[in-house]
Amino acid sequence: MRLQKCLLAACFAVLAALPAAPALAQKLTPVRVALDWRFEGPAAPYFVAIDKGYYKAEGLDVSIDPGSGSVEGINRVASGAYEMGFADINSLVKYRDNARNLPVKAVMMVYDTPAFSIVALKKSGISKPKDLEGKILGAPAPDGAYAQWPIFVKANGIDASKVRIENVGFPVREPMLAQGRVDAITGFWFSSFMNLRANNVPADQIVVLHMRDHGVDLYGNAVIANPDFMRFSPKAVAGFVKATIRGIQDTIKSPDTAIDSLMKRNPIAKRDVELERLKLSLEKNFVTPDVLKNGLGAVDMKRLERSIDQVGLTFNYTAKPKAADIFTAQYLPAKELRLVK
Repeated sequence: MRLQKCLLAACFAVLAALPAAPALAQKLTPVRVALDWRFEGPAAPYFVAIDKGYYKAEGLDVSIDPGSGSVEGINRVASGAYEMGFADINSLVKYRDNARNLPVKAVMMVYDTPAFSIVALKKSGISKPKDLEGKILGAPAPDGAYAQWPIFVKANGIDASKVRIENVGFPVREPMLAQGRVDAITGFWFSSFMNLRANNVPADQIVVLHMRDHGVDLYGNAVIANPDFMRFSPKAVAGFVKATIRGIQDTIKSPDTAIDSLMKRNPIAKRDVELERLKLSLEKNFVTPDVLKNGLGAVDMKRLERSIDQVGLTFNYTAKPKAADIFTAQYLPAKELRLVK
């Protein structure tokens, strides 16, 4: 009897000495993420975070799917098919104007400067916004950049009646420009730039009119979250944001290494093309003076309010949202963890 008690005591002592066992067996929280576009260079930070175990360290099992436009992700997240997404925050503003829509919110800014642009070739004679008058503009209807066209028109005094808009598909947008079938296109500048290069257009023949440089004072794409996921899994949302920021920091530090994580998921892509696309986006859209000062992920709420006002210049609000309806900083880690290193 005494021997049995001793054996039981020894067993309990062994179990007590293994506190990590339940943690090891703890189930990871699945997080489905809808990207805005294909697996191209600018998506590398998410895959870096997966490959380096940053999401898993936050208790998350992250899976990522490509998208077909920077607007689409909002509906995918609102439907509950995806917990998180990457989408145009200005389209989210319009979405939230409808009181019947679910309160999807942005939880982390990624493109502090939006990638929205008008892209043309030098031979078209387009070097400034007003030059678009009398020209043909190719624009996919669901394109996030095209969604800002009315603001661009108003900010630059363009007579829109003198610009012929041709609805083109994403796959043929740059080829049509290269072939001269349209005079200019709307798009995310780094994608259009590289796609034109792939269509044998020399870099010095490409003209990029960045919308933010021409009066469109908006933010770009942000990480958004499903409202139920924010409510019931706040730690998972915060963990996703924290891990994604780490992925971006690593990507900024070494894009040449980060691109390898993307290439694993898109083996038919050309490494040099996607690496250049990534570097272009990092330089112009990810890392800005505001980001260097305030860290990754945050927004200036006053600037966001101004951008909501600007969206309203060409969009008739019925229940105009406030900045706090669109973005929340509650899931961001401390500033020192968000600085560009």
